Amino acid sequence: MVAPAVALSTVLAPSAGARAPAAPPASSGSDPVVSLPRIPSALKDGRPCTGASEVTTDRVPWSRRSLGLDRLWDLSQGQGITVAVVDTGVDADVRALAGRVTALGDAARDCVGHGTFAAGLVAAARTEGVGVAGLAPQVRLLAVRGTDERGTPSAERVAQGIRSAADQGAGVIYVGSALADGRQQLTEAVAHAASRDALVIAPAAPDTPPEQDGARPRPYWPAFAPRVLSVVDHGPGGTRPEDAVPVFSADLAAPGGLVVSTGPRGGHFIGSGPSFAAAHVAGSAALLRAYHPELSAVEVSRRLVAYGYPADIPLLDPYAALAAIDPAAPAGAPAVPPVKVTAPPSETPRNRSLTVAAAVSGLLVLVAGAAVVIPRGRARGWRPGGPDGAGRPQATT
Repeated sequence: MVAPAVALSTVLAPSAGARAPAAPPASSGSDPVVSLPRIPSALKDGRPCTGASEVTTDRVPWSRRSLGLDRLWDLSQGQGITVAVVDTGVDADVRALAGRVTALGDAARDCVGHGTFAAGLVAAARTEGVGVAGLAPQVRLLAVRGTDERGTPSAERVAQGIRSAADQGAGVIYVGSALADGRQQLTEAVAHAASRDALVIAPAAPDTPPEQDGARPRPYWPAFAPRVLSVVDHGPGGTRPEDAVPVFSADLAAPGGLVVSTGPRGGHFIGSGPSFAAAHVAGSAALLRAYHPELSAVEVSRRLVAYGYPADIPLLDPYAALAAIDPAAPAGAPAVPPVKVTAPPSETPRNRSLTVAAAVSGLLVLVAGAAVVIPRGRARGWRPGGPDGAGRPQATT
């Protein structure tokens, strides 16, 4: 049993040069509609574990085009980096992740499917004829349980998951939960990870409204803790759904609405929410850590924010973060290899032509960094230049 199917048209496009899939396609003839089951965040009482999706689409999700993944992979695919997924678990037998998942405890079992879906956004393998792939298809994954089997998280589980992931050597730690409590416990866990040079990335709000205070913007944890890179979602139209949980503040915005990924026991699913936007940022951080191994976790976080596409909340620009030359780089620093100056398809309000960042990066990056980082007095008060996260206002739980 799976969640109700969602019909897609604008968020999926035919894969250029894709082979016909082995299974019957989700659509036929000129019909562009593909129906995919929705991945749940948690399971209600009495509901069985999420089963396999019967659909494997060859179409390219909007997020892959928006983030320019095909150009990114010419620079980095995340080799040598371990990304921890602190969530509902990760199904290690899923074909797109097979051979790259190490699980702690019982995290190899994912009854809900949320953790497997997020892991796919981070690291699903590139497969000929399949448009769905993760940002960093060559990273290794560390599955760590942050919820119970039904998908309900707790501060204790998430904090222990963060600590365990850091102790196991993960360079990037993705957290799929946004908790209304556990401030001290989670802040201490993040500090532990930071002491081991691990970057923690978390959603700035839950995917679904909490039972209480669902309409009131408030800080969630661990996203609001110092040194956490907090992320909010946007959809293919560049906006969030009207019923989305309000966000108190965030460091980055990334694709998280109507995104497509693999699910437990196989097939493709669709999902929406800040947690999936955070998974895209985690994949981007892995690419950056592989391409610039000299950067610390704090520097990776700072670079992702500073090189984001200028907006009230910077929009994730992984290509700019990787390819742009840092104007503050010391003389004699290795030059960024030349890249092809080809404009990708423009399918979103934000034109993803990052060729400007590659061609005139010295000027644009300096201006964008100043425009985004220096004057931003967001309610959260986080200063990317502050390695200890100083400047965040005190919040109560």
